[in-house]
Amino acid sequence: MNSSLSGLSLVPRSGKQRRLARLKGRRKLWLKAHLWLGLGVGLILALAGLTGSVLVFWQEIDAALNPGLFRVSRAHAAAPQSLDRLIAAAREQAPPGWESAYTSPPEDAGGNYLFHFYYPEQSPPPEQAESLTIAIDPYTAALVGKRVFYHGWNPLKHSFVGFFFKLHYALFLGKTGATLVGIIAVLLIVSALSGLILWWPLDGKWKRVLTIKPRASKVRFNHDLHQAAGFYSLIVLLALLVSGIYFNLSEEFSWLVERFSPLTPEPAGTPLAEGQPRPPLEQALAKARLRYPGGAAQYYSFPNRAGGAFTACYKDVDDLRSHVIDFRCLLIDQATGEILQVRDPAHGSAGDVFMQWQWPLHSGQAFGWTGRILVFLAGLVCPLLFVTGVIRWLQKRRARLLK
Repeated sequence: MNSSLSGLSLVPRSGKQRRLARLKGRRKLWLKAHLWLGLGVGLILALAGLTGSVLVFWQEIDAALNPGLFRVSRAHAAAPQSLDRLIAAAREQAPPGWESAYTSPPEDAGGNYLFHFYYPEQSPPPEQAESLTIAIDPYTAALVGKRVFYHGWNPLKHSFVGFFFKLHYALFLGKTGATLVGIIAVLLIVSALSGLILWWPLDGKWKRVLTIKPRASKVRFNHDLHQAAGFYSLIVLLALLVSGIYFNLSEEFSWLVERFSPLTPEPAGTPLAEGQPRPPLEQALAKARLRYPGGAAQYYSFPNRAGGAFTACYKDVDDLRSHVIDFRCLLIDQATGEILQVRDPAHGSAGDVFMQWQWPLHSGQAFGWTGRILVFLAGLVCPLLFVTGVIRWLQKRRARLLK
């Protein structure tokens, strides 16, 4: 045989070479998927990331922009009113039929109670409001102020943080927008995982994919920046995308979780008969706290007369520290005052605990300030990934045209 043939491709390749060739072939398919997913829904990722970074600190921003609603106007020597009295005062100020609401107790003695009432579909919305905030002085139970949190149809009439919430999870498109954003989150998970496949160095040169080359050309710098930003933010981004599906496609998400672990259904509670007064919530809470002490009150949610349980949630519960998530919610029957359900990482199935993780992960609250800062930075990475990805596509497109 002529020795000149020894360098041709007719020479049998090793098993390692054949495997590498197959991986490179598959990589081209993943590159196309990553490219078109990035171009197709990357702008939504950038928008969701930026608005999400703002919403990490939405409580602080809302309080800073509306000090008159959040802060007590003057010092009071008297003790605070009971929770029952405050709820009754808020209901008096709410439109007829708007009974269901939630409130977060103030962090200190100088804060008001802010009650968030949401639009019951059977009643006409006042002032076209979909959600109202009613501030009550905890010492006098007097009205401090009202505002529209979500407007019924005009995004410019939302509150500041309401504007960002609606844009973040629904693109101002109502239930259709929320479903669309949930579907886009699924596609973005595929995009993120395809990016990991493309990032993986087939030649084993890990330093190249983990760092940005110093003094690199603009093309190389953009490539390395896109690659490094995607890799180092991957875990946080995946957690945010999965939890985003939980919020926007809750029924589908629950169905999928139940394929692996059963979920405990929410108790209905006892409806109140016509004319039947509600038992004092203070007494029911005091009784419940004897069984489950610890933690600071974070959230109260109360239903209308048709049914539903009163929910009291507490943060920084000492006996839950080992579970990382130290939040506990007690669901209390509004008619009997009995505890219907306890929701915390120490109770329920694995599926229940997994569901409990979703909001703390999405907001970053699971790991305190560290978690919030990580979520904030991951949100900023989203537009960076979109911009560097588009630049990379344009660079390759220009290079092909010049050939």
